[in-house]
This record gives sequence, structure tokens and C-alpha cells, in this order.
Amino acid sequence: MTAKIFIDGEAGTTGLQIRERLAERRDIELLSIPADKRKDTAVRAELLNAADIAILCLPDEAAKESVSLIKNDTTRVIDASTAYRVAEGWAYGFAEMSKDQAEKIATAKRVANPGCWPQGAIATLRPLVEAGLLPADYPVTVGGISGYTGGGRSMIEDYQAKGEDAPEYMPYGLGFKHKHLPEMKAYAKLSHVPLFQPVVGNFAQGMLVSVPLQLSILPKQPKGADIHAAIADYYAGLKNSVVEVAPFETIERTPDLNPEIFNNTNRMRLHVFGNDDTAQVVLIAVYDNLGKGASGAAVQNMDLMLAA
Repeated sequence: MTAKIFIDGEAGTTGLQIRERLAERRDIELLSIPADKRKDTAVRAELLNAADIAILCLPDEAAKESVSLIKNDTTRVIDASTAYRVAEGWAYGFAEMSKDQAEKIATAKRVANPGCWPQGAIATLRPLVEAGLLPADYPVTVGGISGYTGGGRSMIEDYQAKGEDAPEYMPYGLGFKHKHLPEMKAYAKLSHVPLFQPVVGNFAQGMLVSVPLQLSILPKQPKGADIHAAIADYYAGLKNSVVEVAPFETIERTPDLNPEIFNNTNRMRLHVFGNDDTAQVVLIAVYDNLGKGASGAAVQNMDLMLAA
């Protein structure tokens, strides 16, 4: 049976990417709303209730409205906004987050697609907290760089309009109230929100998330190899996982830390770099902010739900 999929917000960055990924699929039927009807609540409601899975690529309040328009008990939802990421009754759509997360997504009626930045932090930190190598109250700092498509249409238009005058490196979120903080804290299993200082670069897509660790402040100091082993073991054997762990190496630089290396894929690679003499480690996740960070994760979650 062909599944009916409706992308509510298909004209936005994430919506367009999802549509492109699904365009050649013959196992689904894409329901589409005419451009002049996108703000017509009655038409949207009809399509939402006709879909087997509705994928919401909308601002928070619009996403909440779409959920309220679903009156049946058959339409399942994947929401790409921040509206439901830590809400009760919604499965968090990072399939590799735990050994049973893919199953939770597969059987869920409501799935909250993760934010791009949190996935890298969660992927590196959660295994260490669960293994007892990092206490939940550790003062975590998260940084990195993302392509400007992560900022949505307004940032895309701004960067493209500025051309050569666009900033190469622009820190933001300097009020430390970023919308991704609640999910980062919740799913990395931290007791405090991390210090999160993101940067946007003058490239369209791709991202790198880094988490530095000062292990010297811990009563029991793990070695870099211990940190790597805990992360590698965590993801070993996960069925259909798109998360891989790079070998533990003592190197000064590597071309693998190119934030654009996984563009147009759903892959994520985790790296651990350490110096045992200084008791310092840096965790790095590399992936596509529009892939595993958005549309790729949505399609992965959709496939899990359809296979259930």
C-alpha cells in the first residue's frame, strides 16, 4: 500500500529538501498544496487529515496549529520545529540516541525532528554520561560552525545578497538563550544547560559541532582512549545506523574535519582527540545541517514509521 505523505511547509528550506529526497520514491504518494492555498486553513486541514504521515516544516506556532487541525487518529506527525522536542508524548527523532530509540520512533504517533546543533552534542555527550565517565553536572561547553542555510530563509537571503561582503565567520546566540538548549540538556542527560556558542560560516551547508572537555577537573580522570571506547561501544551494532565513529588518533589536523564533507547525505561521523598529559579531550561531530541535521533525519524517521 502506498503511503500518503504531506509536507506542510514544503516551500521552506527543510520542506524543499525533504521533497527532493522523496521525489523519486515510488512507495509513497506526495500530497501537495497549491501555492495560493498554503495559508488556507481548510485546505491544509483536509490534506493533514488525508495523510498517513504529515511532516511539518513550519515555525513553532504554525506547527502547533497544524497539529490541532488533525482530527483523526490515523495521521502520524513528524514536526521539524522546536515546538515539541521536549514535550511529553512526542518521541525525539534522533534514531541513534539510544539502542531502543529507533523502535520508539517507529511506533510513535508523534515524532519531534531534532535540531541540527543538538544532535552533535547529544551524540558525543550522552554515551559518556551513561558510561559514568562524565558527570551530569559537568560544565559543558558546545561550539562549532554551520552553513548559513541553518538560519532559514532570512539568513540565506541575507548571505546571498551580501555576496563577497558576507561575513566568513559570525558568532551568534550571544544572549545564551538559544532555542536548542532545552533538547540539548534533556537528551544529553545533563543537569545544567551547556554554554552554547554557535557560529555561522560563509558556506551554504554542512556543520561541525565541538565539545571540549577539561578532564583534570574530574576526581577520576579517564584517558582519551577511554572516552573514545565508550563512544564507539555505544554506537556499535546499532541496526541501520548512520552514525560512525572515527578511529582514535593522535594528530594535529585532518581533512576529515571539513564541515561540508557529508553534504547531501544523512551521515554523521564522531571524532575524539585527546592529550593525556594535559587531561584534555575534544569531541567533534561532522554532518550536514540539512541532512542528518534536518531533512535527512525527517526522511529517516519517516522510513522507520512506515516500516513499523
